[in-house]
Amino acid sequence: KTDIRSRIKKRLEAIEKEDITSKDDRAIVTLDQQSVGRLSRMDAMQQKAMADATFRRRQAQKVQLEAALKRLASGEFGACQDCGEDIAPERLLLSPTVLRCKECATA
Repeated sequence: KTDIRSRIKKRLEAIEKEDITSKDDRAIVTLDQQSVGRLSRMDAMQQKAMADATFRRRQAQKVQLEAALKRLASGEFGACQDCGEDIAPERLLLSPTVLRCKECATA
């Protein structure tokens, strides 16, 4: 579980770095309509929309990772939310945010 904890923390650090480096991409698009064409403005707005969507996905992942850290601290990590059985260690290594064992996830 120490390995999982360090992997979660590394991913959280990576998310923070990604948020910092993408800050400019998420800034409000302000273009001089006299010097920039319509397609360039549309492209800039689309780039911002994609950056915003990526940011929201990272924030959702951050919430899930922080919840996994809380489960680790409380001793609830690795137990299926539905049946209470242990989730396969390979499944947790692949995705430490899973809440259900394979059987319950596919039911």
